[in-house]
Amino acid sequence: MSQEKVGGAPSVTRSSVINLEWGLAPHAVTSVTIAAGAHPPLRRPRKRRGADRPVRHPVTRPRPHEEWHVTVDASNGAASAHHESSDSAHEDVRAADRPTRVAEPPELVQLLTPEGDRVDHPDYPLDLAPDEVRSIYRDLVLVRRIDAEANSLQRQGELGIWASLLGQEAAQIGSGRALGAADMAFPTYREHGVAWCRGLPPRKLLELYRGVSHGGWDPAEHNFHLYTIVIGSQALHATGYAMGIQRDGVVGGPNAAAAIAYFGDGASSQGDVNEAFVFASVFNAPVVFFCQNNQWAISEPLERQSRIPLYRRANGFGFPGVRVDGNDVFACLAVTRRALQAARDGQGPSLIEAFTYRMGAHTTSDDPTRYRPDADLEVWKLKDPIERVKAYLARNDLADQEFFDAVEADADELGRQVRADCLDMPDPSPMAMFENVYVEPSALLEEEREQFRTYLASFEDEEAGR
Repeated sequence: MSQEKVGGAPSVTRSSVINLEWGLAPHAVTSVTIAAGAHPPLRRPRKRRGADRPVRHPVTRPRPHEEWHVTVDASNGAASAHHESSDSAHEDVRAADRPTRVAEPPELVQLLTPEGDRVDHPDYPLDLAPDEVRSIYRDLVLVRRIDAEANSLQRQGELGIWASLLGQEAAQIGSGRALGAADMAFPTYREHGVAWCRGLPPRKLLELYRGVSHGGWDPAEHNFHLYTIVIGSQALHATGYAMGIQRDGVVGGPNAAAAIAYFGDGASSQGDVNEAFVFASVFNAPVVFFCQNNQWAISEPLERQSRIPLYRRANGFGFPGVRVDGNDVFACLAVTRRALQAARDGQGPSLIEAFTYRMGAHTTSDDPTRYRPDADLEVWKLKDPIERVKAYLARNDLADQEFFDAVEADADELGRQVRADCLDMPDPSPMAMFENVYVEPSALLEEEREQFRTYLASFEDEEAGR
């Protein structure tokens, strides 16, 4: 909407006022202030003859020293207005600084309700054999146990830090299982469930958080890239990789592949992510952007990240977006599977917003009780991704108590193995930090290596002199 200033007061153009009058606002909720006397007299649009003539609404003009405050709701195209004295204008300035919580839209792909009831979706059919459902449940439980064990290890001083996935298991296991063998995943630092689906041993993850490796694994071995600490940069990496797939000429063929980039709602505000959207769109790159919207960017709530649902941002870049129940592993599997196949077929990028909730802290250095209400946590516990699959299995006689007990026993054994692997990790030599930094050594790197070697030797000389 174009604006101009008259006497220092913001105002809107005549055409904008008319658009508001006829309910043509493009945004979900828009609020503007119309200063009295800021414009020439309004003229109505010329009448249209015929039955399709728009309904005329009376125009109420603000009196001198008064303002209109117009709110437009795009859900029904209605515009409401009220006016008040300019003496209270400063109240509106303060109110404008306060965020407006975005109401949840109805468009959410869900195939398994929190109660464990299976529902169908016309665009995302999913046919799973009983063995597949039991295997999915097992993955969910085991990944949660890995996460819990690593969290305990950090509290006991065995890991430097840990980023928990608690509550996001369905988004990660569902999307991870949708990946083909040739697809490449680009994670953040929290995709432990995707790593599990790609066959990466949990030990490799712990090596990174214990500080005994440089990131720890060969991305080509599992088609799972290194954890990315720089927020949002992996979206550009995935887009560049996808453009490379295009140039290999395999898109649309029998050896087609795609890339998937994982990030959170906070990263959606990063320039790198939006730049990746631009490149992916204009080059029609075979990449899927998978946003795990856990509603908190550390302590920053969702309404500070976007005034619209995140998946709708894709429209502005020219590719499709969809919101899925991030606690529904079936829906995450079906939606991601379809998006990846579309990318492989040459239909370009897409954005998936997995709407979920971060049940734990951002990392073990965070205290979420300082900034979010306990009531929200209790509500989301009722939507637990593991419990709904368990309810589905039990309700449909697809698993008995013996099966559930066996999975818990496997989880306990895995927890013991994760702990043993962590405690058994040798500490690397301090000089190891200079290894594998560049393909070829540089003069600057060699200079820094020698400086550090001299520094370490000074402690040995000091000890020998005592």
